[in-house]
Amino acid sequence: MRRTLRYSALLLALAAAACQETMFTSVPSTPANLTYELEPSGDPNQPLGILLVWNVVTDADLASYRVYSRGSSSGSFVLRGETTSNTFHDNGVPHLEYYVTAVNDNGGESDASNVITVDERLQLEQPSSLFSISLNGAIHLEWADNAYATNPTRFKWYRIYSTPYDLDTGLCGATWSLEGTTVAAEFLASALPNGSPRCFGVTAVSTEGYESLWSPLRQDTPRPDARNTLVFPLEQDATQAGFRFWNDANADGKAQSSELGLVESGNATDIDFRVRRDAGDTLWIEPVFSGTRMQVYGQTADLTSIDFAPATGYSRSMFQAVPTYGYVFEIVEGTTLRYGALRVTHVGRDYLIFDWSFQTDVGNPELITRGGLTTSLSTGFQVRSQ
Repeated sequence: MRRTLRYSALLLALAAAACQETMFTSVPSTPANLTYELEPSGDPNQPLGILLVWNVVTDADLASYRVYSRGSSSGSFVLRGETTSNTFHDNGVPHLEYYVTAVNDNGGESDASNVITVDERLQLEQPSSLFSISLNGAIHLEWADNAYATNPTRFKWYRIYSTPYDLDTGLCGATWSLEGTTVAAEFLASALPNGSPRCFGVTAVSTEGYESLWSPLRQDTPRPDARNTLVFPLEQDATQAGFRFWNDANADGKAQSSELGLVESGNATDIDFRVRRDAGDTLWIEPVFSGTRMQVYGQTADLTSIDFAPATGYSRSMFQAVPTYGYVFEIVEGTTLRYGALRVTHVGRDYLIFDWSFQTDVGNPELITRGGLTTSLSTGFQVRSQ
């Protein structure tokens, strides 16, 4: 009986020793490939937070991950948080450095992962210029693409901000809103009320989430106008892909302003032309109405350069839309002949901007402009914030 008790005690002691050895010597695999992305806020010096991501540790006894950080290169790392996911979001202005460990069911902790350093010197260049064009209920923005050109492998996108502009003080508002993001050096700020001035600014964001300093600020005001007409390709927005120079709705033979320069459905059959986009993202101008033909007038300084419509050379073919190029239209309705013209200001992937002119006098090739100004120009002006 004594031998049995001694033997049992020996087995328990051996089991305890083995358990202790497992507890103190078994550690999980080390997390690998720790990366991060900052959450932009509009202030390059104060991101909203940081998202840490690392490879999943596949150990069967994995319990959690621990995230450590420090605010300076000379400080000590402290426990920032613990998670069961292979991601961790740290809200607010990030610390300088982070690393991650894995913890198993027995409390064993792995070696530290690679250390990541949040270095604001990795910011991209700020967009060096910003220009705008007033549109009906919208503002077209265009800026220098230097942030992408100088570091294309680390470029992610641009962020566009806006705020009301105070004409009395000449200052932008204090509260900015994010209008959107884009990888192109252009943006259409739409659904804006006409007659309401706004300020705009653009930043560049890197793949790590570093946000650049702001571009120069610019003020502009949406307004109804016959110049700077905005039309979308049929493949983008069919409801605004067509254009008709004149629709004499009341049949009085007189051109009221509400009857001129109409943006309509690209599927209508009575429009003069519509805009199409091909597989290569090129935009084309296509005659639609059976009596409408067109020809390329060539590069023009402004719309007034197209003073007389040519007598011949018109075609039913569609032509590529090219910035600064003029196009002339011959429109025959029954026995009446009229002429129209347009000059393309901007060609993007998703929309086209142009000036237009139309001669309501039957058979008269002299073309006149509408809307008060003769050509599409960069509108608005550079301003300062509060």
